[in-house]
Amino acid sequence: MATVFENPDFNAEELAEQLKNAMRGLGTDEAEIVEVVGKITNAERQEVAANYKTSYGEDLIDALKSELGGDFEDAVVALMTPPRLFDANQLRDAMKGAGTDEATLVEILCSRSNEEIEEIKALFESEFERNLEEDIMNETSGYFKRLLVSQVNAGRDQSDDVDEDLANEEAQEIYDAGEGSWGTDEAAINKILSLRNYAQLRATFDAYGNLAERDIEEAIDSECSGCLQEGLLAIVRYAKDPPTFFARRLYDSMKGAGTSDNDLIRVITSRSEVDLADIKEAFQNKYEQSLNDFVADDVGGDYKRLLLAVIGDA
Repeated sequence: MATVFENPDFNAEELAEQLKNAMRGLGTDEAEIVEVVGKITNAERQEVAANYKTSYGEDLIDALKSELGGDFEDAVVALMTPPRLFDANQLRDAMKGAGTDEATLVEILCSRSNEEIEEIKALFESEFERNLEEDIMNETSGYFKRLLVSQVNAGRDQSDDVDEDLANEEAQEIYDAGEGSWGTDEAAINKILSLRNYAQLRATFDAYGNLAERDIEEAIDSECSGCLQEGLLAIVRYAKDPPTFFARRLYDSMKGAGTSDNDLIRVITSRSEVDLADIKEAFQNKYEQSLNDFVADDVGGDYKRLLLAVIGDA
């Protein structure tokens, strides 16, 4: 379940004016910006942005950027950006410059539908004049590259149909490709994890556990390493339980010294209209602390107030 819903009293003109007033004159009323941006859906934000440009002759995101700064600005801009364009921006940022953020690549590509991935690819091309698949092939290597290329091709079965015979057959294939053989046949594992719907994969993982007498995550830990290991584990964990997968991503973004604010903003923003309420519950169950409290302890100021507005009541 989501945490952000359509506002029955939504009025784009009034909210555009509210934002204009919040940025008028000396100083900025950040509380007003939080109140507007954090409490409406992305589609409603786009209506506000369109009304703002018509009314005041300037782009709303540009106006917000000129008034805000730091992580608060990044969170506001993320919320104001259409979801698939935001994904395209995140994928580009994950690959440009020195180093590659492999965790962000696999998080986005394993958790979006085929239709969403096709939209991301088109926006990546139009915004950056670059081909997403080609960029991934240039920035990654080996079987991890093949795994990501498979996700980008958006060919996963989108049904919820489960074939138990196929689950048993492919559990045996995975076993034979990994711990049942010398070396690991990554191609066989890649094919199954990239083609099958997530309900089918859960059945396959159950069958694998019965066959191998251990969880498939343990097998991947022992048979694979590096980026490929992390990529396979991400797909397995997302297939098993999406809210717990994202709860883990949020926890990892905040644990220890420092905060991976980009990861924190991305997960909260991208899941707010999908399953953030379920992620909150999964976070509580897994870490025995509420997501609200964890965020409140980790960040501060208007940035904290905006994230908590999107997360909703504890």
